[in-house]
Amino acid sequence: MLDADFFRRWLTVTAAAVDREAERLTQLDSPIGDADHGSNLKRGFTAVAAVLEKEAPDTPGAVLILAGRQLISTVGGASGPLYGTLLRRTGKALGDAPEVDEARFAEALRTGVDGVAALGGAAPGDKTMLDALVPGIDALEDSFGAARDAALQGALATTPLQARKGRASYLGERSIGHQDPGATSSALLFAALAETAGAAEGTGGAREGDHG
Repeated sequence: MLDADFFRRWLTVTAAAVDREAERLTQLDSPIGDADHGSNLKRGFTAVAAVLEKEAPDTPGAVLILAGRQLISTVGGASGPLYGTLLRRTGKALGDAPEVDEARFAEALRTGVDGVAALGGAAPGDKTMLDALVPGIDALEDSFGAARDAALQGALATTPLQARKGRASYLGERSIGHQDPGATSSALLFAALAETAGAAEGTGGAREGDHG
């Protein structure tokens, strides 16, 4: 069972991963976006880690709702509302339960991913964060590690795609050949999830969290 502490640790591990990868995310964003994806997410997840340490909600749903609100209020551009929607919708779907099993979490996270798709008007194949989120959530039914691997492969597979949504879509064919930064940061969420689960099981979280 997954409790509030698990979700706090997941988001703290995510914040550390975003901090570590922020420069690379911005480099990916530079040719097809506003060159601020890494810096924006770093600011947002740093704020999430700080508020969770300060307030420490006592249910999984409350942890994710608080984190989502924090992202929306601190992250500029499209990524704040999108990531904020992902976490808030997931948290609301979990309700007030003090603990949830992995199947319930996967179902709730799919609700969050659906919220992202509706907000952005995007679908898999459009070269957006959904290209990592959807395969990640599909594989989450198998294991956290499978979700991590599927999300990473989804992010890598955006490179040959032409963007059809978001800032990169303005470039048309010039968006081809660049890995999508939103999909790449979404893969970090699943890598952090696998790392957190691995650490909880005592199976070597650092190895679980390796995302290439």
